[in-house]
Amino acid sequence: MIDTATEIEKRYEEMVGLRRHMHMHPEVSFHEENTKQYIYEQIKDLGLDIRKDVGGNGIIARLQINDSYKTVALRADFDALPIQDEKDVPYKSKKEGVMHACGHDAHTAMLITAARILSAYKDELPVNVVFIHQHAEESLPGGARAMIENGALENIDYIFGTHVSSNYPVGTLSYTYDYAYASVDSFAITLQGQGGHGAEPHEANDPVVAAASLIQQLQSIVSRTVDPLKSAVVTVGKFNSGSAFNIIPGTVEIEGTVRTFEREVKEKVKKRMEGIARGIESSYDVKCDLAYTEGYPALLNDNTQLNHLVDVMQEAEYVSRCEENPPVMGGEDFSYFLQNIPGAYVYTGVQNSSIDADYPHHHPMFDIDETGMKAGVETLINTVLQFK
Repeated sequence: MIDTATEIEKRYEEMVGLRRHMHMHPEVSFHEENTKQYIYEQIKDLGLDIRKDVGGNGIIARLQINDSYKTVALRADFDALPIQDEKDVPYKSKKEGVMHACGHDAHTAMLITAARILSAYKDELPVNVVFIHQHAEESLPGGARAMIENGALENIDYIFGTHVSSNYPVGTLSYTYDYAYASVDSFAITLQGQGGHGAEPHEANDPVVAAASLIQQLQSIVSRTVDPLKSAVVTVGKFNSGSAFNIIPGTVEIEGTVRTFEREVKEKVKKRMEGIARGIESSYDVKCDLAYTEGYPALLNDNTQLNHLVDVMQEAEYVSRCEENPPVMGGEDFSYFLQNIPGAYVYTGVQNSSIDADYPHHHPMFDIDETGMKAGVETLINTVLQFK
């Protein structure tokens, strides 16, 4: 019988070492050449059937126990972000302008540790296990979809994953029923008018004024089109135009994001955006081109599998509390996996204000309390060991 806590304690320092190596040597999405090789070196001698370069830089490692068993997959992402690491720590990023500011280094360290423990006790497992190391979670179109198209989910019945979170203290397992993350869509709108002298606006068709009105109207979509009992976000994050204070430019370019859960809500938002664009053309005598790009779908947990995960962690060694929390409007391409097979995705708390491990994700000072990884790897292992 596996004593999970004892095995985690035995491997804790090496798990920290894995995480810190990755933290010092980050690579951004779709460029994780050294990272994927490092991961391979850590698992190549565990008796796993390993596929490299799945859908790009992904790695699939299968621990096949019995062909009659169900197969459970565990997933971790391993890309970093184009952010300068501003922490003063021994394991600070050595790559200028790149850092692990979202915890993917911890995810990978936990999954490698889970693989080492489970492979050592393979004769006691009730299921086959597949370890999915996914590249490019941070950048569209993401790595999950390409890995799936390249067969990552073949002969897999269920999938689970966890994301470390600086929003929750160490020892917290946070979960959300049904939708946990929103879909991540983007839009770009180009307004083409007629430029002119700033002193003679009547001789021009000013796209700046048109764009200002457009942005104002976009903000009415959520309050006046979407059911108030449902969720949506429309945000304009980029506005480019002009070259001088006294020149009316001919073109304005704006970009933004739309976040929704239900497909019906997304379609309403898109339709309303298109209608607003046509209205702006008519009102301001400009050309308004809208390009809408769908990104990651909303992440929808399978509640049966989520209940299994939460149940097995109620009396875990490193989880002091399991708490349900509302969904967030951020995105996560684990959603692609859940579109194909049942599974669940949860948060593992790594917050500790006493060591400055409380900055938000994607912040240049982001860090974690590494002891929180014990609960994360315990979640992965227990989900496998007690699978029914």
